[in-house]
Amino acid sequence: MIHTSTYKLENMEMRQMYANTLLELAKANPNVVALEADLMSAISTNKIIKEIPDQLINCGIMEANMIGVASGLSLTGKIPFVHTFGQFATRRAFDQLFISGAYAKTNIKILGSDAGVSAEHNGGTHMAFEDLGLVRLIPNAKVYEVSDSTMLGYLLRKIEKEYGIHYIRTIRKNSVKLYDEREVFETGKGKVLREGGDVTIIASGIMVAESLKAADLLKEQGVEATVIDMFSIKPIDKELIVKYATKTKAVVTAENHNVIGGLGSAVAEVLSEHCPTRMRRIGVKEQFGQVGKMDYLMEFYKLTATDIAEEARELSLDK
Repeated sequence: MIHTSTYKLENMEMRQMYANTLLELAKANPNVVALEADLMSAISTNKIIKEIPDQLINCGIMEANMIGVASGLSLTGKIPFVHTFGQFATRRAFDQLFISGAYAKTNIKILGSDAGVSAEHNGGTHMAFEDLGLVRLIPNAKVYEVSDSTMLGYLLRKIEKEYGIHYIRTIRKNSVKLYDEREVFETGKGKVLREGGDVTIIASGIMVAESLKAADLLKEQGVEATVIDMFSIKPIDKELIVKYATKTKAVVTAENHNVIGGLGSAVAEVLSEHCPTRMRRIGVKEQFGQVGKMDYLMEFYKLTATDIAEEARELSLDK
């Protein structure tokens, strides 16, 4: 169930949900092993290590090696959950993830945190705008971007039972509360959070809440927007995309990521092959990350509800 009227922050941070769920899984299954690259305090696993000392390994600041360790653990029957910041999990360790991980048909669950502008003061070197695109390139990899902690907890429990390479992209701290604990999140299926006949906004991660705010702004201007949470980036919900593109004849994607390679590209691929539709992509365009508070960065990269609403309104009127 969605809470569209208040847009309140959750009581539980994403990192707390990760640590709590990991502890739950590790206690229930001795084969679950968590790997960290010297970021235990950043993701709150330092709070659970005393309870599962033999199932939590700090590999140090050696992300590529950590993926190799995870691959080896997988081949012995373990279920490794790997965490580091998104750019280190993908950009820095891509060859190990591709060859030692996916090519070797291993079973690794990766959490890439500090997604996009949420890296804030860690700055450009730590601000991944390309991680979704990189992991989408890996054959058979499953790629998600979570929009609230309820979704994160659900997906962690889900992928623990599913073999293969899974990448979950997330922020570390608070998100807007969107779903209650009864919600189900299927791989390859998006969530329609709001119905409207003039334009479809397809978003992921922190941009889902921004898109709901944009829909409120559009309504004041007489434009009714559908808002879809496309948390499953790969596989993506082709049927849902085509259904609403056919209905509204205008699609806007919104992502805290480069417009190349991520959600916008994935949606454009579906539309170009199955339902050519006018569309625009909200996201980072030919820019690197930088130091700054999240509000400033959202404005700088034109990721705000106002930016989404402006593009959506123009597109809906230009059909």
